[in-house]
Amino acid sequence: MPEKRETVELNVDDRRLLEMFGIDPDSINVKGKAALKIDTVYACVRIRSESVAKLPLKVHQEDENGIQKPAKHQLHQLLRLRPNPYMSAFDFWKCIEAQSCLYGNAYASIEYDRRGRVVGLWPMDAARVKIIVDNDTAASGIVTNQSSVAYEVNLGAEQRKLMPHDVLHFKSGLTLDGIVGLSPLDLLKGTLENAASANKFVNNFYKQGLQAKGIIQYVGELDEKAKRNFRDKFESMSSGLNNSHRVALMPVGYQFVPIALNMHDAQFLENNQLTIRQIAAAYGIKMHQLNDLTRATHTNVAEQQKEFYTDTLQPILTCYEQEMTWKLLLDDELDAGYYLRFNVDAILRGDLKSRYEAYRIGVQGGFLAPNEARAKEELPPKEGGDQLLVNGSMVPIIDAGKAYSTKGGDGTGTGEEDDLDKGDKSTTG
Repeated sequence: MPEKRETVELNVDDRRLLEMFGIDPDSINVKGKAALKIDTVYACVRIRSESVAKLPLKVHQEDENGIQKPAKHQLHQLLRLRPNPYMSAFDFWKCIEAQSCLYGNAYASIEYDRRGRVVGLWPMDAARVKIIVDNDTAASGIVTNQSSVAYEVNLGAEQRKLMPHDVLHFKSGLTLDGIVGLSPLDLLKGTLENAASANKFVNNFYKQGLQAKGIIQYVGELDEKAKRNFRDKFESMSSGLNNSHRVALMPVGYQFVPIALNMHDAQFLENNQLTIRQIAAAYGIKMHQLNDLTRATHTNVAEQQKEFYTDTLQPILTCYEQEMTWKLLLDDELDAGYYLRFNVDAILRGDLKSRYEAYRIGVQGGFLAPNEARAKEELPPKEGGDQLLVNGSMVPIIDAGKAYSTKGGDGTGTGEEDDLDKGDKSTTG
């Protein structure tokens, strides 16, 4: 009588398949810093943190006419070069954005001197910070002006409590109450576990010498110790890269039946590609930034790069700018029109030809002075370059066609036209 076999379809994220290849689903950790072991998460966090960190942060002032220009302020050097003695501005913002990507919240402690001036910004580990809302309505999810918000920092030996004016709190992800940001890792837990499982799946596949798992059939009975000894001896003989493509010897009466499973049957590549796209979409990263140029063209890559700024970076930068403007500037400075802003020209500048063409249009259009265009290219000003230029052939629309009129405004011919008529008459006379 033929042996009856049952076919079971398994996917790459199926617990039974993971256990079959030696992967414990419960051992997969995708929280906090551990998620950086997933290559897609690491790439997305790196792209976002470096994109924010490379933008210079400056203090600006808006006058009564709405004209915005850089202003001299004591925060200028602190924000542009050294937020604290131990890290540059680039490292500071890389740290802040990475914390925000992993935890949904990023915190920086504000250091003041005796006169109340800001003299340092210190990033804090978001995993050690807890937000406390203390009032009767906090349990119902309602925060009012009667609420007391504080930040409890776990320093190991002690718990330190900081007030809101001592902490810069950035929430670049989603928030449901306006107080606490939601961690993208918690929201993507299932997707990230699939990605981590896929990585372990491939690692185990190579560690086994690309050999499939199987079942050994034998006649008779073996106790648990004999089973364990045989399994260990057979795996040491047939598994691993050193034993790849070598012949394994089987005792008489034993038969090895491989489990016929390959990556194609498990739809490994399709599932892995979908997981990458889901993680990238959650972080606002475009696929060409992850070196996936499957559907990329010169035109759509340029447009996607613009979308990365407008759809991904701009909301993040707005969050940072508003939080720092409110907490780092004094009330009289806010009334005077001071505010903080990232200079996004580093992203939008484009190539040399495109910039020069834009400057030409601006200067010839009369709304950009030559020295302003030179300043954007970090060139020194030239004499006479502060004047606006315009094409002399342009006239107001109400004067259009007057150059071709044969009569002046008073009904008589213009002098120039009369001279032409006289010239014509003298020639023909």
